[in-house]
Amino acid sequence: MAITLRLKKELKVPINAECISPNVFAGKSIEEIAELPLWEGNCKRSLNDIFEIGGDCGKTPSEVIIHLVGSLSKAQRIAASMSDGEVKIRGDVGMHLGEEMKGGKITVDGNVGSWAGSAMKGGTIEVEKDAGDYIGGAYRGSTKGMQGGAIIIRGNAGTEVGCYMRKGLIKIYGNVDQFVGIRMRNGTIVVQGNAKERAGAYMIGGKIILCSHIPSVLPTFTIDSIKSKAKAEGEEIKGPFYLFIGDLTENGNGKLYVPKNRNEHLKDYEAML
Repeated sequence: MAITLRLKKELKVPINAECISPNVFAGKSIEEIAELPLWEGNCKRSLNDIFEIGGDCGKTPSEVIIHLVGSLSKAQRIAASMSDGEVKIRGDVGMHLGEEMKGGKITVDGNVGSWAGSAMKGGTIEVEKDAGDYIGGAYRGSTKGMQGGAIIIRGNAGTEVGCYMRKGLIKIYGNVDQFVGIRMRNGTIVVQGNAKERAGAYMIGGKIILCSHIPSVLPTFTIDSIKSKAKAEGEEIKGPFYLFIGDLTENGNGKLYVPKNRNEHLKDYEAML
């Protein structure tokens, strides 16, 4: 069962759109869905004030497919806490997409704002273009980041990807900014493009696999060995890789894989093996 929400007008201020979720839509008529409340700035609206709504809705979340059409970069918290079903977004979307998500699938054919998949526990988020900061991260003041599921970004991502990550997979096909895997506890992060400094800062466990260039490795990591390959959720990634262990400031045992052939400036570490 598919239902389509098409943006009626350009969004001038942010909207809190957590009502757009298979869990909320399931079992409701189009008329009931149209009257669902949301906030546009500090004004309370109905869903049909913002969207043209059409289609049909399933009785359970697993039967619901939501199509969203329009520039939604100011739409926040779409599909928050969803546990099943599917959300397909044609265009850009704003912050907190799929926060605390438990299951189901979200696909975005544009860009996504910061905090996508924050504290998520299951399900899959796939983004065709770029993502903002704190992807799969923890809320400010919390130590529980991503706890399961998968986030796939086919473009670039910002700073602090996977902050306090505890389980699951984050895969970035493009580049990442600073502090990827900061305070990571467990799980796997794969970066196909370049990474900036301070990868794995304060990490205790988990695995970060870098596949291209990084300017430097934190001095609180120690080189362990040179590996011919790295494994990420059943996928084998060919090396050779320098394997670093850290962060020693946290007595950490996290694994940081850095490709040897893309980082000749790290060759001096081989003398420590």
